[in-house]
Amino acid sequence: MKNPIEHLNKNFDNRVRLGIMSALMVNAEINFNELKELMQATDGNLASHLKGLEESGYLKVQKGFVGRKTNTTYSVTKAGEKAFKQHLDALEQMIKSVS
Repeated sequence: MKNPIEHLNKNFDNRVRLGIMSALMVNAEINFNELKELMQATDGNLASHLKGLEESGYLKVQKGFVGRKTNTTYSVTKAGEKAFKQHLDALEQMIKSVS
Protein backbone atom coordinates (compact mmCIF):
# COMPACT_ATOMS: atom_id res chain seq x y z
CA MET A 1 0.00 0.00 0.00
CA LYS A 2 1.67 3.19 -1.22
CA ASN A 3 0.00 5.97 0.70
CA PRO A 4 -2.63 4.80 3.20
CA ILE A 5 -4.26 8.26 3.35
CA GLU A 6 -5.50 7.72 -0.23
CA HIS A 7 -7.47 4.70 1.00
CA LEU A 8 -9.36 6.57 3.72
CA ASN A 9 -13.06 6.85 2.88
CA LYS A 10 -14.55 10.34 3.16
CA ASN A 11 -17.89 8.75 4.07
CA PHE A 12 -16.42 7.78 7.43
CA ASP A 13 -14.72 11.10 8.32
CA ASN A 14 -17.38 12.15 10.80
CA ARG A 15 -17.44 10.66 14.31
CA VAL A 16 -21.17 9.91 14.06
CA ARG A 17 -20.71 7.98 10.81
CA LEU A 18 -17.70 6.18 12.25
CA GLY A 19 -19.80 5.27 15.30
CA ILE A 20 -22.77 4.11 13.23
CA MET A 21 -20.60 1.83 11.12
CA SER A 22 -18.71 0.51 14.14
CA ALA A 23 -21.97 -0.35 15.90
CA LEU A 24 -23.38 -2.05 12.82
CA MET A 25 -20.25 -4.11 12.22
CA VAL A 26 -20.82 -5.89 15.55
CA ASN A 27 -24.65 -5.96 15.55
CA ALA A 28 -26.83 -7.57 12.89
CA GLU A 29 -29.19 -4.58 13.07
CA ILE A 30 -29.90 -1.58 15.27
CA ASN A 31 -32.97 0.62 15.40
CA PHE A 32 -32.97 4.42 15.15
CA ASN A 33 -33.52 5.08 18.86
CA GLU A 34 -30.72 2.71 19.90
CA LEU A 35 -28.34 4.43 17.48
CA LYS A 36 -29.47 7.85 18.68
CA GLU A 37 -28.70 6.92 22.29
CA LEU A 38 -25.41 5.27 21.37
CA MET A 39 -24.20 8.21 19.25
CA GLN A 40 -25.71 10.87 21.54
CA ALA A 41 -26.93 12.67 18.44
CA THR A 42 -30.06 14.66 17.70
CA ASP A 43 -32.76 13.13 15.49
CA GLY A 44 -31.90 15.43 12.58
CA ASN A 45 -28.15 14.97 12.85
CA LEU A 46 -28.39 11.19 13.06
CA ALA A 47 -30.95 11.02 10.24
CA SER A 48 -28.73 13.04 7.89
CA HIS A 49 -25.71 10.79 8.55
CA LEU A 50 -27.81 7.65 8.13
CA LYS A 51 -29.18 8.99 4.86
CA GLY A 52 -25.67 9.72 3.58
CA LEU A 53 -24.49 6.21 4.43
CA GLU A 54 -27.63 4.73 2.87
CA GLU A 55 -27.17 6.75 -0.35
CA SER A 56 -23.57 5.49 -0.53
CA GLY A 57 -24.93 1.94 -0.45
CA TYR A 58 -23.41 1.14 2.95
CA LEU A 59 -26.64 0.73 4.95
CA LYS A 60 -29.84 -1.20 4.46
CA VAL A 61 -32.94 0.39 5.97
CA GLN A 62 -36.00 -1.57 7.06
CA LYS A 63 -39.13 0.25 8.13
CA GLY A 64 -41.81 -1.52 10.08
CA PHE A 65 -44.07 -1.29 13.09
CA VAL A 66 -43.85 -2.42 16.68
CA GLY A 67 -47.47 -2.26 17.75
CA ARG A 68 -48.65 1.09 16.39
CA LYS A 69 -45.22 2.75 16.53
CA THR A 70 -42.96 2.97 13.53
CA ASN A 71 -39.66 1.15 13.91
CA THR A 72 -36.75 1.77 11.55
CA THR A 73 -33.81 -0.60 11.72
CA TYR A 74 -30.45 -0.38 9.99
CA SER A 75 -27.96 -3.02 8.97
CA VAL A 76 -24.67 -2.85 7.09
CA THR A 77 -24.53 -4.00 3.46
CA LYS A 78 -21.75 -6.15 2.00
CA ALA A 79 -20.43 -3.04 0.23
CA GLY A 80 -20.54 -1.11 3.51
CA GLU A 81 -18.70 -3.86 5.33
CA LYS A 82 -16.00 -3.99 2.67
CA ALA A 83 -15.59 -0.18 2.51
CA PHE A 84 -15.42 0.15 6.30
CA LYS A 85 -12.84 -2.62 6.62
CA GLN A 86 -10.71 -0.94 3.93
CA HIS A 87 -11.02 2.35 5.82
CA LEU A 88 -9.91 0.71 9.08
CA ASP A 89 -7.03 -1.03 7.31
CA ALA A 90 -5.88 2.32 5.89
CA LEU A 91 -6.05 3.90 9.36
CA GLU A 92 -4.01 1.04 10.76
CA GLN A 93 -1.41 1.43 8.00
CA MET A 94 -1.19 5.18 8.69
CA ILE A 95 -0.61 4.55 12.38
CA LYS A 96 2.06 1.96 11.66
CA SER A 97 3.83 4.25 9.19
CA VAL A 98 4.27 7.04 11.75
CA SER A 99 5.27 4.94 14.75
